[in-house]
Amino acid sequence: MTYATRAMYDADSHIMELPDFLQKYADPAVRDEIPAVSYSASIVTDEEVAEIMARGGRHSDEHLAELLGLGDRLIEKSKEIQALGAFDGRERKQAMDMLGFKKQLVFATHSVAMPFSPSSKIAPTRRYGGARAHNRHMAEFCSHDPRLMGVAIVPLDDPASALAELDFVLKTNLKAAWVPHRPAGDKSPGHVEFEPFWAKLAEAGVPFLLHVGGSPLQLAKAWGNNGRAATKDWLGGGENLRTKDVAVLHQGPETFLSMMVIEGVFERYPELRGASVELGAGWVPSMLTRLDWVAKHWGRTDATMAAFKRTPTEQLTQQMAFTPFVFEEVGAFIDQSNPDLYLFSSDYPHIEGGRNPIARFEGALGERAPLVRDKFYAENFLRIFPDARVN
Repeated sequence: MTYATRAMYDADSHIMELPDFLQKYADPAVRDEIPAVSYSASIVTDEEVAEIMARGGRHSDEHLAELLGLGDRLIEKSKEIQALGAFDGRERKQAMDMLGFKKQLVFATHSVAMPFSPSSKIAPTRRYGGARAHNRHMAEFCSHDPRLMGVAIVPLDDPASALAELDFVLKTNLKAAWVPHRPAGDKSPGHVEFEPFWAKLAEAGVPFLLHVGGSPLQLAKAWGNNGRAATKDWLGGGENLRTKDVAVLHQGPETFLSMMVIEGVFERYPELRGASVELGAGWVPSMLTRLDWVAKHWGRTDATMAAFKRTPTEQLTQQMAFTPFVFEEVGAFIDQSNPDLYLFSSDYPHIEGGRNPIARFEGALGERAPLVRDKFYAENFLRIFPDARVN
């Protein structure tokens, strides 16, 4: 018996990269400039990583046997770097057999820090060299099982380099492009220089994704300077969000998507698809309401919005989807907006996903109709990723 007992598509999972994840797949010309993947801000200890590396980048046979014996309790006990399939694509195939998901998006955890950093001091050759190394390695990891849908990373800081990296991604088996949810240097995502990028994604039918970690996780230090003792971190896992960080986490993706709408990107490219993942969803109903009244009132003077044939709510409902956190009341969000907007996710093997995400989401969905559940667990995912439909 698998963990999933119905057709489910998992919109969020992760690899736990070993230290040489990027260096191993980097072009020789930039390899010396690419940093090792660091777990310094994680609950994973240096000793754990060292033990795995000492075994040639693998779990011990005893540990593997223990994980395989968990059966449908795998997601409850298999976490972080000690999880089944955390860094080995062949193991991940075994994990998928036990989890039972039809498809699973696979994101990086720690290797995006340098390519996605907002620092202007990182040279484009280094930034995009890191992205290329990530994308090669992610494609290899996911090649062991067609259920694994690898997510590429594409920094947007240099439009020409972003387009070149997208060209590379489209030649691989990667299924989506993760972009940072922040200004691209001094440019908005709707800048004219990004038109070829969005057009190519739309034409190829490859979605863009936003994900926690695509912009700095923590607030500027000044916001924490209140003269009191520091608050203990909640988890310290793959995405280490503190109290104040999570309170305003929505501001980045909401701003990014609002600019995309206001600047007409979704209107111009109705075939463009995207999703916001592990950034919460409680902010979505209010964003839709706000964008609709912005279009209605400011469209009187804003020529781009005045030309809209669809409201912002219609654009985003048709072209976007959002994953709620496991502790959020997704049923209430559906009531406040519509059932076409939200996606199931497990966050495997991160501890943030909880020990039984299906049960948590089932509780939040309550007595809502079976059709609502079908959309949440499968149909909304297949709207964004139509090629993922399986028998």
